[in-house]
Amino acid sequence: MPLLSRRELFSAAAAASLASGRLAGSPPHSAVAFRAQAFPLTQVRLLDSPFLDAMQANHGYLLGLDPDRLLHTFRLTAGLPSAAQPLGGWEKPDVELRGHFTGHFLSACALMSAAGNDPVPAARGSYVVNALAGCQKAHANGYLSAFPDSFFDRLRNGEKVWAPFYTLHKILAGLLDQYTLCGNAQALEVATGMAGWVQRFTAPLTDAQMAGIEKVEFGGMNEVLYNLFAITGDPAHAALAHRFDQPAFLDPLAAGQDRLTGLHVNTNIPKVIGAARRYELTGEPRYRDIALFFWRQVALHRSYVTGGTSNGELWRSQPDHLASQLGPTTQECCCTYNMLKLTRHLYAWTADSSYADYYERALMNGIAGTMNPRDGLTMYYVPLEAGYWKIFAEPLDSFWCCTGTGAESFSKLAGAIYDHDDAGLWVNLFIPSRLEWPGKGLVLRQLTRFPQEESTMIEFDRTPSAPVPLRIRVPAWAAGPVAARLNGKPLAASSQPGSYLVLNQTWRAGDRLEIRLPMSLHSAAMPDDPSTQAYLYGPLVLAGDLGTGDVPAALRRGEATFSPAAQRASYRATAPVLVPPSRDPASWIRRSGSSLAFRTSGQERDITLVPLNEIVDQRYAVYWKTRGS
Repeated sequence: MPLLSRRELFSAAAAASLASGRLAGSPPHSAVAFRAQAFPLTQVRLLDSPFLDAMQANHGYLLGLDPDRLLHTFRLTAGLPSAAQPLGGWEKPDVELRGHFTGHFLSACALMSAAGNDPVPAARGSYVVNALAGCQKAHANGYLSAFPDSFFDRLRNGEKVWAPFYTLHKILAGLLDQYTLCGNAQALEVATGMAGWVQRFTAPLTDAQMAGIEKVEFGGMNEVLYNLFAITGDPAHAALAHRFDQPAFLDPLAAGQDRLTGLHVNTNIPKVIGAARRYELTGEPRYRDIALFFWRQVALHRSYVTGGTSNGELWRSQPDHLASQLGPTTQECCCTYNMLKLTRHLYAWTADSSYADYYERALMNGIAGTMNPRDGLTMYYVPLEAGYWKIFAEPLDSFWCCTGTGAESFSKLAGAIYDHDDAGLWVNLFIPSRLEWPGKGLVLRQLTRFPQEESTMIEFDRTPSAPVPLRIRVPAWAAGPVAARLNGKPLAASSQPGSYLVLNQTWRAGDRLEIRLPMSLHSAAMPDDPSTQAYLYGPLVLAGDLGTGDVPAALRRGEATFSPAAQRASYRATAPVLVPPSRDPASWIRRSGSSLAFRTSGQERDITLVPLNEIVDQRYAVYWKTRGS
């Protein structure tokens, strides 16, 4: 029997599945059993907290953008008139990635509308979708982008071009978010037309030609096309998605081999998200194994104490060799966004608290704190070498990849607080919020000042007559068992760190459930250099305040700050070597009153430490060289 190509192999599998009815022409059900399901964003509302403040700042940023400026190069490319002023940065009319942020904008507006029950971002998104539909109509072949389709000719011919499929992925994803979250049927029509153009472009290409194309970053094309298949039920969309399941990258992962060293990080995480989505839709264990192995390697062996990964956008070292990987361009924010996205898939399959622990760590230290609270602008990198500072985007002259993922991240902050199965719910994040679960007749509020305080309170506003199991995450960082009190009375149930406290009973309206979350100072050493250490309080990574002096204002914002001159050692503050008198950080690092500020003692130069997510203007240090114990 002759060997089948990747195209033919999938077509054969699709035909077999069609015969069994699994890939029929109606939207498919999941082929795997989910242990946990996310609540729709419409059912969770953030309450007063720094998270709500950040979401509102992001809301202001999104609505402050002129949609016609976002649409300018789309219209010109389609031969339509535009009098709008061009944007700068990566959206300039001569930048080959132009148009990518418009896709993120559509996603962020859809997420923001759902998360806030707010029609204004939805209306803004609808305006953009309608204009994009007009551009697509002018092309008359389904094509839609802010650059001409000749970019794809260059891609096919092996000529240099900056990631055209990456941009198409962002646009497609934004359109699908507009459809699924805002009910915009026109967005689905446009996305389906785009998929048709992609199918016609790729159909003549051999697997070898596709392999050449896949050497250029293509974002999450497999994921978004699998998502389109989940909506339409058209197996052609699944077959098209599979053409972007890159064998050269995925095959080693399927074999349990880490060949990630030297690769561009954010190019590759989305491919694994696509693999996870394929597993959910087809049940093929190969793609589950890819996602699980990749996550373990990156989250547990290639990530910093913050949960972030990458150095200068690459994995530059072998697993567990990170001490040499500190610099001004560590922890690209896009990578954190995508690792959190992948983590949510794996949590849904397993309801394993370790995934929620990682999510909390990366959210608290790799997303929170990457926004300038003064204007809602976000970061590209989180520097982790001592003495650098945070760099925020310019309002209209950056539009980095991380500007787009940042706008999405701060639109969906409520998305991972609670999960559920048919019986009950999980409380995974300790963030002030209101949950409404109409299917159970349950409404509750989580009231907390965590992490300022070591507790959270669940108040029940409406309850069903039947018992509802409540599973409270007991974080791995908890300094002992988590205890619970109901209406002031201790409950016998308890649980150890790294698990769930399960309370299965009939709740009453007005019940108040208090959960104590014991926190402590603890250290985290580099796996390959125990003398390089970071310090945490609960899930919070602490950063040493090295002052605000001698950083020119021009080097705090925008593209110029990534120049070699801005990264010279002469611009860095000196961090002292610490000499811990014992292995217990609490013996020499003490909290300053009720704030989350800490102060070292007994050092040649004592340092104030605060949560990394509270740093805005200061130079700082996360990792410290230590001597002694």
